[in-house]
Amino acid sequence: MAIKYQYNKTSMQDLNKQLKIRVSALPTIKNKESALRLEVKKTKDEAKRLNAEYENKVASYSNIVGLWNEFDTSLLRINDVELSFKKIAGVKTPVLEKIDFHVENYCLFTNPAWFPDGISIMKDLATKAIENEVVKQKMAMLENARKKTTQKVNLYEKVQIPGFEDAILKIKRFLEDEENLSKSAQKIVKDRQQRKEGEE
Repeated sequence: MAIKYQYNKTSMQDLNKQLKIRVSALPTIKNKESALRLEVKKTKDEAKRLNAEYENKVASYSNIVGLWNEFDTSLLRINDVELSFKKIAGVKTPVLEKIDFHVENYCLFTNPAWFPDGISIMKDLATKAIENEVVKQKMAMLENARKKTTQKVNLYEKVQIPGFEDAILKIKRFLEDEENLSKSAQKIVKDRQQRKEGEE
């Protein structure tokens, strides 16, 4: 990003203001980045844990896989998934509040005796899968925010702050050179006037 400036004191004051803003904001942005980095790691660990729990649950029911052919999948459906939102380092992330299941009425006498357990198992698996999905969304949001914050830190540290400092230095040198030239010119004029007065 090229910093636009003019070789005058007003431009230098503007650049100094911009530089101060970025220098004072940088520690806050760095803190946000490290907080987000920590939250991303926690969320990744949580996602791994939930995924492992889900896989273990599915594996624990592998011995009754044959029974699922008899199960009527229309008995259970999800009416609603209630989410709330929690801010983490300024990022709005989803939190699973409640899953509203609807169980259709069915006859206990004409269906296998394990259907109530089957419904309970299905609820448990669906809950684990939804928890997993919510945590994945949370992780994606945090990771996206972390990347943007890292880009901002890099922009400030590597581009804007050095750019403003460089521009200010160039303006200072230009103004000093201009002042020195002006003094030299005044001295030359003064010397000429003195010589003329001395000749008369």
